[in-house]
Amino acid sequence: MKQKAPLYLFLLLIVVSPMGIDIYLPALPQMANNLQTPMANIQTTITLFLAALGLGQLLAGPLADRYGRRPLILSGLLLYILGSAVASLAMQIEILWLARVLQGLGTCAVSVGVMSGVRDSYSAKKTANIYSYINGVICVIPALAPMLGGWLSETWDWRATFYFMAGYALLITLIALLRLPETRPANTISSPKLINWKQYQPILQSQTFRFNTGLVMLAMAIIIAFVSIAPVRLMVELDLDPGTFSLWFGSNAIINILGSFTAPLIIRRLGQARALKLAISMCTIAAASILLLQDVESPIAFMGPVFIASTGFCLTLAICCGAALAPFSERAGTAASLLGFFQMAGASMLIGILNFLPIGSLQLMALFMSLPLIWYAMNRRKPNYEACEN
Repeated sequence: MKQKAPLYLFLLLIVVSPMGIDIYLPALPQMANNLQTPMANIQTTITLFLAALGLGQLLAGPLADRYGRRPLILSGLLLYILGSAVASLAMQIEILWLARVLQGLGTCAVSVGVMSGVRDSYSAKKTANIYSYINGVICVIPALAPMLGGWLSETWDWRATFYFMAGYALLITLIALLRLPETRPANTISSPKLINWKQYQPILQSQTFRFNTGLVMLAMAIIIAFVSIAPVRLMVELDLDPGTFSLWFGSNAIINILGSFTAPLIIRRLGQARALKLAISMCTIAAASILLLQDVESPIAFMGPVFIASTGFCLTLAICCGAALAPFSERAGTAASLLGFFQMAGASMLIGILNFLPIGSLQLMALFMSLPLIWYAMNRRKPNYEACEN
């Protein structure tokens, strides 16, 4: 018989995901110097983490249904601890890459287990509020973790950030062993095959799903690109110290928090179709602004356009995630895992490819900010958002 898991434990568990990215960002230049490798190789550690997080969803979902949420979460935590330990001992960039893949796969297992556990433990009405709390935690961590990471890397060195990740995950593992019940319902259906490609066909054939998922992926690419480019622009090119970088980086997390809370109000006032146009317009304005201000040697010249694009990002996710899943009430889990795959792995792979373009960091950031407009213009048949709302 399934049991209800405590909310505080879900919130503690979900922290491993944003922490795996944000806490070590202030140490990126130090890592490049210590490992004697180009900054681009260090930035790749972010892309690999997110790619593993996205790709792993195709497997983690079926595993959660077949074996249960608790085994998946505990296995993910152990994998995350292993990856953190390997990263802290890495003397070569290739070992660090491997460690980040392990961390990403572990994070994926924990995240899927948490999302499934929330669905199992709470009513449909309560679930919406729980997911809001989880998203709030995910947005808060980028505001706090870089400051902690900057202090750790300045007081000791970059390896201390991975020690902290391993220590936190170990503590949460001990709490989970004592307090995390199995929440999987007895009537859960699992496919004989862990990955059955035929179950994805009807979803991928939906123009509504493709259009909205494409926008979710491109909006996420803006945020991932910011996470990757910000240390280079602010600490290398503008010579900010790790502490000041953390304050600027954290300020965008605050913008995301405000954007997440105000997005429903904007959508209610404008409707989904007009609100989406506003979101894409904001990303486009941000792209133009960052190019116009590229010769201004000031953090605000970079972060100002990022603030605008981040607000557009919050609106896009609020509209398009629900619209992408709306036609698939009978297979919402499969559709959600596919959406998550494109959102994380697709965005990461896109960034990995475009990073090879021979352009500067600001031009690259502007390119990512302009992609939602290009995708919107390419799709002449737009979904009926009023129908999605009903």
